[in-house]
Amino acid sequence: MTTHHIVLIPGDGIGPEVAAATTRVLEAAGAPVDWVEYHAGVAALETQGEVLPEATLEAIRERGLALKGPCTTPVGEGFTSVNVQLRKRLDLYAAVRPVRNLPGIRTRYEGVDLVVIRENTEGLYSGIENEITKGVVTSLKVATEAASTRIARWAFHYARERGRKKVTVMHKANIMKMTDGMFIRCARDVHRNEGFADVQHEEVIIDAGCMKLVQDPTQFDVLLLENLYGDVLSDLCAGFVGGLGVIPGANIGDEYAVFEAVHGSAPDIAGQGVANPLALLMSAVMMLNHIADTKADETCRSVAVAIREAYNRALSDGQKTRDLGGTLDTEGFASAVIDRLGG
Repeated sequence: MTTHHIVLIPGDGIGPEVAAATTRVLEAAGAPVDWVEYHAGVAALETQGEVLPEATLEAIRERGLALKGPCTTPVGEGFTSVNVQLRKRLDLYAAVRPVRNLPGIRTRYEGVDLVVIRENTEGLYSGIENEITKGVVTSLKVATEAASTRIARWAFHYARERGRKKVTVMHKANIMKMTDGMFIRCARDVHRNEGFADVQHEEVIIDAGCMKLVQDPTQFDVLLLENLYGDVLSDLCAGFVGGLGVIPGANIGDEYAVFEAVHGSAPDIAGQGVANPLALLMSAVMMLNHIADTKADETCRSVAVAIREAYNRALSDGQKTRDLGGTLDTEGFASAVIDRLGG
């Protein structure tokens, strides 16, 4: 059996707690992984003087994979986002966020099962901002045909490989005719010219798309969006199924992939042992499936299935953390999942 060497970035705030619970579940499930720990975010800033040390990046480049807990990002000041830096430095151009209803978690919506795919390297998140004169700031939206084509191709491949039926491209090309116009044109070209006739393609203006999502999210399958739209809509869609605490996330490129909990570092409850580890655990399941897909390791796939079935059973049995209306603490939920491994 092959052992996969993976970088573990615990993160800040509740990150180390949910990371410890997640790795305990993977060990109990027999996941063929070996962890090497590196740091990013406030934890790295305090010990190494920078939020994303070169050693952390080199470790990911060497091993190809990382599992990352939440990292703090200051609002309106301070250091730039660790997540944005990771995506740019490693060219993790596809952000993937599956959104589905989970057993035992009641929301206003039922039957939600969609995937948000977001271009991860361009748009307004290029970070090019300038103060033209006092009180006047410009922010430059960057879009390239190469990146737009690349993410469209990735999304259609993803849809086909997972038996998805439709890719919906959301945009504002009625206003931003050059940037968003190019984005939708590239998606059309990929769909038309690269043999994806078996996958339905549609285009929806983003504001109308938000309305349609809130009316009935089950009419959508795979959503393809540029960077800012994808960031906003992925959180909106998380609200359909219970919030960011029950949503996994991945940032994938051609060479490297980082899987992460997409919620915040929650410093207000850090150290109390009450955080929900489910999002990071679900991200770890995504990581195991990614290994199975890219390295033909069916052991990883079987472990991923076992963990997913175990946390579904735990939730169905009412074994939930406090944020989901239950009474379990972080380690208590991990134990509930472990108790249900294998049946």
